[in-house]
Amino acid sequence: MLIPLPLGGGKDEIMKHEDALKRLKNVEGHIRGIERMIEEDAYCIDVIQQIQAVQAALNKISKIVLDEHLHSCVVTAIQGEDVADRERVMKEITDVFEMSTKV
Repeated sequence: MLIPLPLGGGKDEIMKHEDALKRLKNVEGHIRGIERMIEEDAYCIDVIQQIQAVQAALNKISKIVLDEHLHSCVVTAIQGEDVADRERVMKEITDVFEMSTKV
């Protein structure tokens, strides 16, 4: 999945994309490490700590993507003439927030 560049996206946006991709690759490696830990019957608390590290990394990636979305898609919709589009992006933000607060 590519993170879309906002209209007029510049160097900062490209750096955010590269940062998100780099973080995702690190998470991928971390997941493989957790798989090995489970295969090798590693100590449960060690596995849980690694899972928590992955969750924290994914939360950071989510923040990067959300920040990009707010500064591109949401701004464009709010400034646009299409009321339905404006309502759609506002509902998306509300839905994302609701999902993030579920345990």
